[in-house]
Amino acid sequence: MSYEAIRLDIDTSSRVATITLNRPDKLNSFTRAMHQELNDALGQVEASGARALVLTGAGRGFCAGQDLADLDFTPGAMTDLGELIDAHFNPLIRRLQALPLPVIAAVNGTAAGAGANLALACDLVLAARSANFIQAFVKIGLVPDSGGTWFLPQRVGMARALGLAITGDKLSAEKAENWGLIWQAVDDTELAATASKLAAQLAQQPTRAIAAIKQAMRAGATQTLDQQLDLERDLQRQLGASHDYAEGVQAFVEKRAPRFEGR
Repeated sequence: MSYEAIRLDIDTSSRVATITLNRPDKLNSFTRAMHQELNDALGQVEASGARALVLTGAGRGFCAGQDLADLDFTPGAMTDLGELIDAHFNPLIRRLQALPLPVIAAVNGTAAGAGANLALACDLVLAARSANFIQAFVKIGLVPDSGGTWFLPQRVGMARALGLAITGDKLSAEKAENWGLIWQAVDDTELAATASKLAAQLAQQPTRAIAAIKQAMRAGATQTLDQQLDLERDLQRQLGASHDYAEGVQAFVEKRAPRFEGR
């Protein structure tokens, strides 16, 4: 399938997929059509057997959130934002979080509104030093969505989360790294190469174990210790029967690098 609002590249040799949001003239802001294309592309990534995914943006920005031009502001017929979120943004965030492979956001330039929270929904966030994150919702009288009110307090604490959400101020990539909001800020010229290198590295790791780590870490935010201990036990039991566990142990015994297959 050919796309207009995104680009999809799947490198079969490295087993790394890259999705590029591709509306640079609109700072890659979301339309319904873009959501549909992205949903289809994620399906292709899963079906391809890719073992790592990079999500980035074309041009001078990562994603500016919702394209307001795609909404109806006619009195009496205004777009139901709850319906829009339920149909598009929430399924996207849930799908990214549940993907059984590592997802890296490579944030170039502005990540605003739902675009900022789209990045935070990825497993690891790399950002160019010139990039910034903006919880811009308050500037048009809205609340952070796409998981913003969940990701922010968990990562930076309530005081900073409220500050970001209530002021709508820009947060630089370097401060985002210092606060623990993202994994790493890198020089602008190194962003693409750093993301590609990290994705290639992760694609060689035990993919099932990474998926289980994602599941367990996220469950820990809402579970009791007893529940979490049981989940760890269950996941460890499953992984203990996997090919990659056997390979990892054998490689350790033989003092060689493991050859994981993601199964």
